[in-house]
Amino acid sequence: MSFTNTDLYGGAISVDLPSTFADTSQIREVPDHQEVYLDKDGYSSIVVEILEYQEKGSDEEALQYHFADLIDEEDSTNVLAQGRAVMAKLDEKPVYTLEFIQTPPPNTNPSRKVPEFVYIHLMLLRLKEQGTDMMISVNIPHYSGEYEKPKDGGEGVTQLMKDSEVIKERILETFDIKEWGLFEG
Repeated sequence: MSFTNTDLYGGAISVDLPSTFADTSQIREVPDHQEVYLDKDGYSSIVVEILEYQEKGSDEEALQYHFADLIDEEDSTNVLAQGRAVMAKLDEKPVYTLEFIQTPPPNTNPSRKVPEFVYIHLMLLRLKEQGTDMMISVNIPHYSGEYEKPKDGGEGVTQLMKDSEVIKERILETFDIKEWGLFEG
C-alpha cells in the first residue's frame, strides 16, 4: 500500500494517507471542522474532525462520549478493543483508540446498497490546552460479494481489516500539527 503526505486544514496538519484516497470536498460539501477522504478504488473513508474538548471524569469517558455521538442507534455495535496509543510526532499528547464493528439493520430497500458491516478504527487526540478533541476514524465497509471472507469461514479478520490496521498505524506515525493557531477562535 502506498501513501501520500497530505495537508489537512489548509496545511495546518499533515498526515500520510493512502494514495488511492481523495479529498471528498472536491465532489461534495464537507463541514469546515471535518476533512473527509474516500478511497477511489473502494468504499473506505477517513474522517478527521476538530471537536470541542470534552471535560469528562477521564479521557476514557471522553472517548466514550464521542463514540456514542458517532454511532447510529439503529445499528448493532460490537466493540472489539479499546486502549491508548501514541502519535509519534505528538507523543506528549494523550491518544485513545477504539476498534469496533457496526452492523446495520437488514436492508428493506433493494435499490439502496447497504454494507454487511463496517469495521471502524477510532482515534481520539486530546488537546486540552487548545480546548480541542481531534477524532480520526478509519471506516471500512464490507459489502456482500465485494470482499474476501476469512478462510476459516468464521468471524475472522478480512484483508480489508488488515489493510485498515496499516492505515491506522501510518496515521499514528505521521499525524503532525504544523500550525497550532488552527485551534484559536
